[in-house]
Amino acid sequence: MPKKALICGVSGQDGAYLAELLLNKGYIVCGTSRDAQMSSFNNLVRLGIHDQIKLASVALTDFRSVLQVLTKIQPDEVYNLAGQSSVGLSFEQPVETLESIATGTLNLLEAIRFIGAPIKLYNAGSSECFGNTGEQPADENTPFRPRSPYGVAKATAFWEVANYREAYGLFACSGILYNHESPLRPERFVTQKIISGACRIAKGEQNHLYLGNISVQRDWGWAPEYVEAMYLMLQQNEPDDYVIATGETSKLEDFVAEAFACLGLDWQEYVTTDGSLLRPTDIVIGRGNPANAKEKLGWQAQYTMKDVVRMMIEDKQKDYL
Repeated sequence: MPKKALICGVSGQDGAYLAELLLNKGYIVCGTSRDAQMSSFNNLVRLGIHDQIKLASVALTDFRSVLQVLTKIQPDEVYNLAGQSSVGLSFEQPVETLESIATGTLNLLEAIRFIGAPIKLYNAGSSECFGNTGEQPADENTPFRPRSPYGVAKATAFWEVANYREAYGLFACSGILYNHESPLRPERFVTQKIISGACRIAKGEQNHLYLGNISVQRDWGWAPEYVEAMYLMLQQNEPDDYVIATGETSKLEDFVAEAFACLGLDWQEYVTTDGSLLRPTDIVIGRGNPANAKEKLGWQAQYTMKDVVRMMIEDKQKDYL
């Protein structure tokens, strides 16, 4: 019998790419959304896999809803990619962010424990948990000092997973993923805002691009690669947590410069800093050490920031053909 996977948050960037990966591996893939009948699932349609996925509605903040969907689908693997996904938006909606991430994760863990079936759980952690680590790359043993409501929520979910793994023997693990991008990113994420803005400027449809703090440094990877790491975590003999990153950190300014350079433009002629876009607190430098993932999972990023920018620009330009 083929394995059955349940992807919570299947409509997002990671959920769509993960669904595609698992279908290619012969899985039966089920996906959830808060309202499966009303959701457009544009990313699944874009990847051409919408009709291959069984969709169900579930509210992760409602334990009964979670229990019902797990009992009905009886998955071998559950991938928890749901919840509020924007760091910036978390400052405006801190309660919803905490509930959707922390309570949602707790309900999944408790429902799996209650059912008693050997279900493996992957939880989407985040490098935002680390906060500022300075020049020192963070690994699985680096303390958490989150600097946003989103980071606080992800840190809470991480420790819930660790607690249930230790207390109840659940096969549950968290992937502490650094920034990972793709053409499926919506424009509320600064990377897609930059890519889309640069392409519109190149076409004469826009004059300026307004950004916040472009001196922040991040480790940007390619999302289709990162979902492979999620899958690999659930194929191990023992559950564990892993930092997933490229190991290469760049300034947002460099991301901007690369995007405009791909289009033959000088970014400094078009980009303006807008103070209203600054966050109350932000991580200055994000550096990750993915050595453990390479050693134990055999996973290593093949694409770094410049590759990611180029591939996103190439995809966006197709919209103008």
